[in-house]
Amino acid sequence: MTQLHDLRLRLLVQQESENIANSQPTDLDLSIVQARCLCWLALLAEAHEEQANDAERRGDTEQAMGWFADSMRLRDVIQVVTTIEIPLPDSSEVSDDEDNYSGGPSLAA
Repeated sequence: MTQLHDLRLRLLVQQESENIANSQPTDLDLSIVQARCLCWLALLAEAHEEQANDAERRGDTEQAMGWFADSMRLRDVIQVVTTIEIPLPDSSEVSDDEDNYSGGPSLAA
């Protein structure tokens, strides 16, 4: 069962990577990547919590603790990803007078 879960997770990550690459073929917007990562991490953490609750109802304390620990690690990762500050790229639509971008390297490579 764990192998099936791992394979499903890998497939989801691969599909999301392809979706991001296809939607941003030339300029990868890191804020979009961050937002999508947060959505997936939240869904995974919720699923792990549900698995923990289900295992607890069945009386499988060891399995419940494992699922719960995984959900807590996912919550920690969510906190880390949330705190990553991604500078906004300079917008060509903003005039020089309205430009509030603080400088730094461009996100587009």
